[in-house]
This record gives sequence, structure tokens and C-alpha cells, in this order.
Amino acid sequence: MTPALAPTVTVRVQAEDFDPGAELVLLEQLGGGGVASFTGIVRGGDGLAALMLEHHPGMTAKAMRAIADTALARWPLLGLTLIHRHGTLVPGARIVFVGTASPHRAAALEATMFLIDWLKTRAPFWKQELHADGRTAWVAARTEDDDAAKRWDGVDG
Repeated sequence: MTPALAPTVTVRVQAEDFDPGAELVLLEQLGGGGVASFTGIVRGGDGLAALMLEHHPGMTAKAMRAIADTALARWPLLGLTLIHRHGTLVPGARIVFVGTASPHRAAALEATMFLIDWLKTRAPFWKQELHADGRTAWVAARTEDDDAAKRWDGVDG
């Protein structure tokens, strides 16, 4: 009997843009029956000129890896990718990518939803809105995001 291969895990915090298509190809090559993903985009509107994301490199990478490890323990994943950008991003820029590969679609879809919900609420990023009129505002945690993350507490895949 051949031992199961360890899942392929990619966790990156970076200023540079990423190519969701290229990330999906890497997950598809793992040979599963389902690949799921989410790409987050900086929203525009209300005079938003840019979103500035700050983070503590060591703390953020560790938190993101812990979130990935939780998903790996809950769902039968062949691989997962978490990418979160930092720096100053304009509306329309890609900000986050979550992708999963699994033998079955349900696990890939559920794990992707879990990962983005927990990434949004448990990874230490600080976001400041920069408006065209010179106003700035730190983005506060949203109750809807906290509620979405809580639904996964105690859930096994």
C-alpha cells in the first residue's frame, strides 16, 4: 500500500499581485475531483481611492498557517493556497486568494468557505480606507464577518 502524500500547502503574504488562474492550475495538478476558490477584490465606491493594509509579518504568517492547518484537519484536502496582499491597493485590485483541492467537490467548497471566513476574522491585518477627499478611516470588524466565522466553530468536515 502506498502511503498518502502530504497535502500541498501554500501560504503567502505579499505586496505583489497574484494570478488566480496560475494558482488554480497548480491545485488542479494535484489530481483531485474538485477545486474551489475565492478571489477577493478591493471594493470601490463612496470616494474610496485606496485601501492600505498593514500587518506584522511573523504574526500574520503564523496565524494564516494555523488557519490552513485547521482546514487540513477538518477536510480531506490534497492541497490549499492562501494568499493575502498588503500595502496600498486601489479599487479593483486583487487582495486575497483562497483555493482548495480535494477528491470531492463538497470538501473543496466547504474548506474554501471556511478558509475565507476565518482568514477575514482571525488573520491580523489592519485596513485603512484612503478617500479621494483626503479622509482616512480604519476599517472596523463587521458583525456579519464574525457571524460567518462562528458557524465553523466545532464543525468537522
